[in-house]
Amino acid sequence: MRLTAALLLAALAGSSATAQPAATATNAYGRAPWWMDKPVIASTGYVWTEVTANRAFAAATYQAVEREVADATRAANDKVKALNQALAAYGADKVRVETSFAITPLYAQYRDREGQVNDNTRADKIERYQVNATVQVEIRDVRLAERVYATLLAAKPASTERVYFRLEPENETRTQMFKLAVEDARRRAQLATEAAGARLGAVRLIDPTARACNTDVLITGADQGQDDTAAYQVPPPAPPPPPPSFQARLPAAERAAQAAGLSPENYIVSLNPPLQRLEQKACVIFSLN
Repeated sequence: MRLTAALLLAALAGSSATAQPAATATNAYGRAPWWMDKPVIASTGYVWTEVTANRAFAAATYQAVEREVADATRAANDKVKALNQALAAYGADKVRVETSFAITPLYAQYRDREGQVNDNTRADKIERYQVNATVQVEIRDVRLAERVYATLLAAKPASTERVYFRLEPENETRTQMFKLAVEDARRRAQLATEAAGARLGAVRLIDPTARACNTDVLITGADQGQDDTAAYQVPPPAPPPPPPSFQARLPAAERAAQAAGLSPENYIVSLNPPLQRLEQKACVIFSLN
């Protein structure tokens, strides 16, 4: 736990012209911040909790192979066009879709003297073109993760990537975590001052970035790249109000899937968003009495 008590001492300059000036805190350690004009304690609040991931990401690739590049591109586009329409029915606030295309020439092959099969990579030896259409999906309402992934599978992709989850804390969650970090900073400062036989005074500074507790004048000579402050586990903040129900959009999404010739209900798999660690720091500077 990095709890740094700093006392700013004033040095009296000698009146003699030949006397050497006394070293000051500013000369020795750099410029002291304004809140160090009196004895202070800098306390880092550090808390953590676990919150359910609220974003899901999936991707699938669809292939088409034709003799002409235009035909292959058209065939690949036809495969994902209807799929994109089915996904769009959920709404951009729920599901965001990105589609990209890649073209790969397929060359005639030959066998060399060692019996190895090689591609004849000459422009006039292209036999077919393979077009990969990749659909990447960001699911902003994880309650739809299973349905959206099933829609990707129903379109019969050549390959898929694993579904992964990520936590993007809501503003209210971040605010509550900061409040808990400030409370933790006060708890740590109170324990330290009581152990030292001092009394905790008024708050002089609250820094949500926690950088003020790493001010050079406080930690000169210490390794700034390491902070041995142990995080204090706290209960997860109250979750924000749930987003509007997605049930009203399901009929439109199901109709869009049927229009595309897809049957997502046959591809439902179980996807469980994991708990992910959320941390917060805060630096609070207290005066000492």
